[in-house]
Amino acid sequence: MKRPTVLACLAGAAMAGLAGIIGATTWSDRHAGVVLPEPALTQERIARGAYLARLGDCAACHSVPGKAPFSGGLWMETPIGAIFTSNITPDRRHGIGNYSLGDFDRALRYGVAAGHTLYPAMPYSAYSITRPEDVAALYAYFRQGVQPDPTPNRAGEIPFPLSMRWPLTVWRWLYAPVPQPFGAPPGMDAKLARGAYLVQGLGHCGDCHTARGPGLQVRALGPAGGTAYLAGAMIDGWHAPSLRNGGRATIGTWSEAEIAQFLRSGANRHGSAFASMSEVIVNSTRYMTEDDAMAAARFLKSLNDKPDGAAYRYDPATGLALRGGDARARGARLYLDNCAACHRPDGKGYERVFPPLAGNPVVAAAPAESLIRIVLAGTQSPRTPENPAQFAMPAFAWRLSDKEVADVVTFVRASWGNQAPPVEARAVGKLRRTNVPDAPP
Repeated sequence: MKRPTVLACLAGAAMAGLAGIIGATTWSDRHAGVVLPEPALTQERIARGAYLARLGDCAACHSVPGKAPFSGGLWMETPIGAIFTSNITPDRRHGIGNYSLGDFDRALRYGVAAGHTLYPAMPYSAYSITRPEDVAALYAYFRQGVQPDPTPNRAGEIPFPLSMRWPLTVWRWLYAPVPQPFGAPPGMDAKLARGAYLVQGLGHCGDCHTARGPGLQVRALGPAGGTAYLAGAMIDGWHAPSLRNGGRATIGTWSEAEIAQFLRSGANRHGSAFASMSEVIVNSTRYMTEDDAMAAARFLKSLNDKPDGAAYRYDPATGLALRGGDARARGARLYLDNCAACHRPDGKGYERVFPPLAGNPVVAAAPAESLIRIVLAGTQSPRTPENPAQFAMPAFAWRLSDKEVADVVTFVRASWGNQAPPVEARAVGKLRRTNVPDAPP
């Protein structure tokens, strides 16, 4: 008789503990944030909010081609299933038309909306440092500068019990910072402080360029978190390169002006944006003022690392060999047949048209996934006012075998002074199976 009684007591205690956690998280979600006075929705504030919404790249997640801006519905894969982004137009039934400024602030900086914690696909950990005047400007824009749209929100495709929301609150307690408006450290110059605020906050650059921890949390939200911040990460099968100033596979050789040029146009003499960064350029950073782009560049250049080897030095030997008809190196013949017309035998490409491969951080990075995927599936340069012509690299998945792709990528990574490890056919095959469509475009 004792064993069932003990088991019943243990089960009761477990249920009581679970109920306590759920109750605590529910209370926390409902009471997160602070009550804020409603701002005046002036045209100046609305315009400011429109600019800040661009910097935060809100459209990238909350707008879907062919549908009303900010009406949500973007499909996003997570480790536990798919979710769909929400309607953030001022529609009163399906959007955020009934939100007060306090409600908006709770969603933006605390990650809490409608009484529950949001999925951390919403980068509220980065947005947590947004200043009150900028929160108010964003609120004014989404209340008066965006057209309401009655698109209903789509339920996620996460199976029960993983679909329960209360564990997200526990995640927020463990990993999200307590929201605190950004304040520059004493003595920091105004331009550097502005860049730090933009990059760490609304720009949320760390969400892609900083590695994740075991709880899928961003390992560092700013320089105070250590050298993991903006040191590069794998995301959606791509390698987002380091944005730190130092080492060979970084932007260490880029000047502040070249970084700003890349942010505003999508290209500079060192390379061109690709994959999701192209979308970031087109939807967000191309709208930066010149001053803000230079401020962001100054902050990135302040993230100094110790050199991880000798500085890159161009080696003309490969170009001379190819021009002299020597194609004995692994992948050299394939490079001449498929790549040299655009990227040239000397690997220097054509500035802001076909990016250089010599000394390119993407080429030199230890993870080769991005380079392999570009060869397999092709890519397009972003179209911006400063770069109105759009150039495309064709997909070679239907022309080259796994071994041939591995050979040409290895050649590129070992030529013109690049010193990156070789690539094997099995790595190409894995990416081909998971990232290349069944038929050519």
